[in-house]
Amino acid sequence: MSANFSFHVEPERDLVRITMGGLFGPDDIQGFLAARVLAHAQLVCPRNAHLTLTDLREMKIQPQEMVGAFQGVLGTPEYRSRKLAFVIGRTLARSQLLRALSGRGAYCFDTFAEAEAWLFSESDEAPLRVAS
Repeated sequence: MSANFSFHVEPERDLVRITMGGLFGPDDIQGFLAARVLAHAQLVCPRNAHLTLTDLREMKIQPQEMVGAFQGVLGTPEYRSRKLAFVIGRTLARSQLLRALSGRGAYCFDTFAEAEAWLFSESDEAPLRVAS
């Protein structure tokens, strides 16, 4: 399965929704980065004040090279979100995501309702129950 991704921006909520699936290669990462620039241009909040909700339920296990590339994507300061939540199935991709996050204050959830509840809460602290 080839890579696929989409961005949906809700400027009124300072929210960027990302859906990602499949198996990524270097060209897919470059396409993702270009799409991210366009998505963030739709935000009206100050830089780094937005929230991000990413759906990775259809993401396949990635080659180690791509895990490293995603670490770079997540570490780009000018696109860093105030809060970052992932909805991800119970797959090995979850462990790859946790490695790519490398200590960043982001959390994985089983449902969109749980993820959004945390994103729009006043607290930046870890939710009481996080998907494992």
